[in-house]
Amino acid sequence: MVDEQPRDPDLELVEQARESPEGDFRAFEQIVDRHQTHVVANCRYLSKSEADAEDLAQEVFLKAFFGLRRFEGRAAFRTWLQRIKVNHCLNYLKKREGKVFVDVEAPAQQQADELQVQPQAERSASARDDRERINAVLDGLSDTLRVPLVLRDMDRLSYQEIAEALGIGLSAVKMRIKRAREEFQRRYGELERASSGAAAAESQA
Repeated sequence: MVDEQPRDPDLELVEQARESPEGDFRAFEQIVDRHQTHVVANCRYLSKSEADAEDLAQEVFLKAFFGLRRFEGRAAFRTWLQRIKVNHCLNYLKKREGKVFVDVEAPAQQQADELQVQPQAERSASARDDRERINAVLDGLSDTLRVPLVLRDMDRLSYQEIAEALGIGLSAVKMRIKRAREEFQRRYGELERASSGAAAAESQA
């Protein structure tokens, strides 16, 4: 007996959205509800801009809506949506900075700020101060290192997929991610110790 592959939970909604009469967005609105929190959060981490994250996410969903006819179902809808988001955010970064990603081996990049969230850090952060520390560390990262780490640890892209998306070598991707994880641990620990010290001092006041 052959095990059946689990059905993509979004597929029925995608089919409904495709077949909906003009002006009926109910099925697609349910798709947005399912994915909005994740897409907004990732847009925020990729863009390093809380102000732009909502707009970027809305533009991602608009692209997805108008591209539904092209969704072939070969991959999960979430994966297809993820690719739209990644490409859209990378284009945003290139336009914003007016430059492409540089080689991390360049001397100037050797001294660049590095950081990133550990694979489970954002999801395991249950308190506001934890999320604030994560955001503070992430916001200190240059695009060159923040972006590949977010793609790996939040979007779960493979190293090869990241290399292709950024147009850099596989070894460079692995090196950036390794350095960023190490720096994230160091910086996050410093912030955590500083916060604990401040709380202790306040309790003794």
